[in-house]
Amino acid sequence: MQAKRGPLKGLNPTVALVSKALVIAFLLFGVLQTDLASEAFTSLRNGIIASVSWFYIVLVTTCLVVSLWLMASRFGSITLGGPDDKPEFGYFAWFSMLFAAGMGIGLVFWSIAEPIYHYQDNPFLTEAEEPSASQLAMRLTFFHWGLHPWGIYALVGLCLAYFGFRKGLPLTIRSSLYPLIGDRIYGPAGHAVDILAVLATTFGVATSLGLGAAQINTGLNTLLGIEISTASQLVIIGAITAIAVVSVVSGLERGVRVLSELNIWLALALVLAVTSLGPTAYLIEVFIQSTGDYLQNLVWLSLWTDADQNRGWQASWTTFYWGWWISWAPFVGMFIARISKGRTIREFVAGVLLVPTLVTFLWLSIMGGTAIDLQNTASADIVAAVNEDVSSALYATLAAISPGVIGTVLSIIATLLIATFFITSSDSGTLVVSTILSVGDTNPPVVHRAVWGLSEGAVAAILLLTGGLSALQAAAISAALPFAVIMVLMIVGLLISLHRELPAKSL
Repeated sequence: MQAKRGPLKGLNPTVALVSKALVIAFLLFGVLQTDLASEAFTSLRNGIIASVSWFYIVLVTTCLVVSLWLMASRFGSITLGGPDDKPEFGYFAWFSMLFAAGMGIGLVFWSIAEPIYHYQDNPFLTEAEEPSASQLAMRLTFFHWGLHPWGIYALVGLCLAYFGFRKGLPLTIRSSLYPLIGDRIYGPAGHAVDILAVLATTFGVATSLGLGAAQINTGLNTLLGIEISTASQLVIIGAITAIAVVSVVSGLERGVRVLSELNIWLALALVLAVTSLGPTAYLIEVFIQSTGDYLQNLVWLSLWTDADQNRGWQASWTTFYWGWWISWAPFVGMFIARISKGRTIREFVAGVLLVPTLVTFLWLSIMGGTAIDLQNTASADIVAAVNEDVSSALYATLAAISPGVIGTVLSIIATLLIATFFITSSDSGTLVVSTILSVGDTNPPVVHRAVWGLSEGAVAAILLLTGGLSALQAAAISAALPFAVIMVLMIVGLLISLHRELPAKSL
């Protein structure tokens, strides 16, 4: 399946050429027909929301339920690998890479802005800024960033690790369909599955890169007075993409792992500073209360389709998030599988699903809770900052809790954190795309890693040019749809294979 010589050496020629052709076609369309591209993205997004948003809701909830069931089931003791395989990474490095790949830029971007948006308006708020506004804001933010996205990642990653390391199939999306179509995974059907995974990954990562560029631009404006503009953001994308390419070329151990651990230390420094400078006792209470409130409302929120109301809010938030997480699933799932060989199914699901969710809740409580407290006590108008420029929410909050030198230092740390998350997201996506193109080779050719790293940056730039945040959201929702169908088949294939294995294994 891999080319033995020529410029495509080490890659599957069909998957590589078709994927590149489709990405190039998108780039040309965006450059040559910018207005038409913007209209097309909007129309496609609206069509998906109107007709299949329910499918996203059911699928994402199913992923979470199946992941939890597998963790508690008799299949939990199955090792993702051979009997002698041991985990390659310790828990700290493993969790660091999980968190950096799975959330990264998006969590930094939205951790303050989203609670403030919901604080002002959401479908369950009868009167703006009534006493329940804060609680509802945190409930909805927890819902979008909690167990559901990690359930998607856990299930896709588990499929890939199980078939790749335990069944000896290529570490690529097509292998998950082996129980359903057998050796036909090596033919046109398998090629199509991997091409869709490459496209979903490229657009999912590009969405995050676009958000990261906007927030880095705001940080540089705060610190250095650099103009906030599309041109500035394009320069930022170019510069950070170049750094990311160097990192991904250096490999998983030296590049991605080191940056992922740096992310954790920077995030820890920032969150400890905000906790100590902000309303510490209130933030602890927010964390405890919001976690309980989230768990209490988890089931009905998971199945809420807004059937009788205007779907505008759900389209902008829940449907966008579910589409974004699904579009991230090929690359995050593949990346998680790549770093999880030797772990049991129970350990894998518990680590992927529960630990990052808990850390995410803590981060949201501290950052979002601080912003809400500033607004409630009239210490700062964070609402106005968010409404003026969503990417300024983080910096407005940091400036409010500590004006002067300390606030500037915190803004520097925040900007560095966004930049390192930017790099690790690009690294992870590039490594995964290259792995898919090389039919599961965990050390894909260096030149192709570089090419796809640059491609992701180019797609992010085009999305900014063709509509900014709206285009980024449309791309995420649209890229997710074909892969969402594949995910259904992956779930069925995994369950079939696990049940076939059970009689031959003592659990």
